[in-house]
Amino acid sequence: MFIDMHVHPDFYGLINGDEQRLEFRHRVMNIHKNGTPPLQHIFNQMKCAGLDKLCLLPQDYTTVEGAATVTNEEIRAIVDQAPDRFFGFASVDPFDPSAAQRLEKAFTELGLLGLKLNPSKQRYYPADPRLKDIYDICEKYDKPIIFHSGLSWEPGTLSKYSRPVEFEELADSRPKLRICLAHFGWPWVQETAMLMLKYPNVYADTAILYFDNAKEFYTQVFTKDIPSTWIDRSLRHQVMFGSDNPRFEQIRMAEALNHLGFRESTVELIRGKNALEFLGCSL
Repeated sequence: MFIDMHVHPDFYGLINGDEQRLEFRHRVMNIHKNGTPPLQHIFNQMKCAGLDKLCLLPQDYTTVEGAATVTNEEIRAIVDQAPDRFFGFASVDPFDPSAAQRLEKAFTELGLLGLKLNPSKQRYYPADPRLKDIYDICEKYDKPIIFHSGLSWEPGTLSKYSRPVEFEELADSRPKLRICLAHFGWPWVQETAMLMLKYPNVYADTAILYFDNAKEFYTQVFTKDIPSTWIDRSLRHQVMFGSDNPRFEQIRMAEALNHLGFRESTVELIRGKNALEFLGCSL
């Protein structure tokens, strides 16, 4: 089972019948040179990359942008088209007075599997007490959270809110809450590794690429910035494959994973077994 845990379906044709919504997504995501593919095109991409399932992530930015880029209901609609190919996450605006109720609905009525949040976009620190009710709901239903961490390519974001060390208080105070630091918290990847070593409830994904190409950048990050032995010996159960598609190409990133010198058993954990553990499900 090969799972991509970090996919944004903002431009899927199924949810892009409105030109104004499409332009909104282009602006907020800062992604412009792309089409609105039908699901068959997505399935073809998955096949080329060897992927079996995608985890679809919405982003509710109502306070700062006036709307969600993709709503929880749209995520459910996409998943319903191919439940054997997609996992669906929810997102809520933490500053919406009804956020906790909306999140509970997403878990109980829409059947979504976790929560996606971006502190950099809405400028709050992960331990902000205003998020207490949201975290309580996630713990109540045993649902994980994927946080944006590190650099963001979206306009209007401040990376200081998502620096990995800012998540330590949350990881320490809620040891049963599984959290993923997306993008491995780049450029602070050693901080991410420190948290993973100290807190078994902290995961990270590989949706990280900016300079160079996928193979070169993965090699720099996962064999030099972090020695490959750190992952292969100590952190192998907490790393999940992620691409940040459509910003980056799944095919090249999936292939780059095979050139890092990890044991085959470690690669298999990263490709899917850890994701299932993080999601709290089995297939």
